[in-house]
Amino acid sequence: MRDSNRLKTVAAILKNYGLEPTFVESLGKIEKVYTNQGVYALKKMNPNQGIDFIHYVQNLYQHGYNRIVPIYPTLDGRYGVLYDSNLYYLMPWLSNEEKGDHTKLFRELARLHMVSAREVKVNKEERKDHYEKSIEEIEREEEFIVGFIEECEKKVYMSPFELQFCTYYHTISQALSFSKRKLTEWYESTKEKDKARIVIIHGKVANDHFLYDQKGYGYFVNFEKSTIGSPTHDLLPFTVNSLRGYPKHAEDLIEWLYIYFKFFPFKEEEMQLFLSYLAQPSFIIRTTEQLFHEGNNRHERKAVKKLQRDYWLLRNIEYVVSRIEEIERLKKEEQLRQEEARNE
Repeated sequence: MRDSNRLKTVAAILKNYGLEPTFVESLGKIEKVYTNQGVYALKKMNPNQGIDFIHYVQNLYQHGYNRIVPIYPTLDGRYGVLYDSNLYYLMPWLSNEEKGDHTKLFRELARLHMVSAREVKVNKEERKDHYEKSIEEIEREEEFIVGFIEECEKKVYMSPFELQFCTYYHTISQALSFSKRKLTEWYESTKEKDKARIVIIHGKVANDHFLYDQKGYGYFVNFEKSTIGSPTHDLLPFTVNSLRGYPKHAEDLIEWLYIYFKFFPFKEEEMQLFLSYLAQPSFIIRTTEQLFHEGNNRHERKAVKKLQRDYWLLRNIEYVVSRIEEIERLKKEEQLRQEEARNE
């Protein structure tokens, strides 16, 4: 969109707020708008998400959670303006001079979950159905990797991709077994319970979606994907995305997670499900299946490179999962010692 047209569009939208734009700087889906009354951020979103988005933000405000970048109402009280098939909402512009403080991000995410947490009734048959379908999917993946490695080992000369998969097989198999075990532990500990804890989840937790004002206070933005669900739905994507790249011992990530757990401790069954989902190596199995089906059309160098990237992610996840397992085990042992000391 040309600058003059953009300014006209923004002017038409801001008229609903009693503001007059003097200059507009386009930053993707956000417009940095200079007006006669200061600088603002104008965000564009899909109108189909508007109702839920506003509802969840208002719900958090009502619960006393104010670390969300304020959304300004229009002169007639609306929290969004529908214009040219898009929904726009207005916020203050934050300087965001302080960046990358994951300690504050995870503390605020824990607070967001804490203030919105509530228990809901759960149908035991639905939980059983979810468990059985999840186990079936893991067993299907186990069957695939066993069948594929058997086919590879029959060959006198394996392709580079096949040879690489064979070297990774044991790690993938162990991850599947661990995920299956944790899922079973979760089901055994919850199958007689008729309640589960849900929260308002942000839906897209990322460094770029946690901004800072001039005083250093952090605020969440981009709540368009917010919904109701398990708190793991916020933690899992952030954790996995943080572990992509070269092999590493992500002690910093583990520290951030335990800052979160300090302010919003997971119940035992929530931790079991979190570790099961985190450990499940579905991503590398999907990659393997895709490359397997390409057959002779497969580009070996690219295939090897793609599989290697997934393997690095798998090993990084494996380290984080094992450290969390160790920390939780030591915590249980300490609790038992304290209980025994009290009973003496």
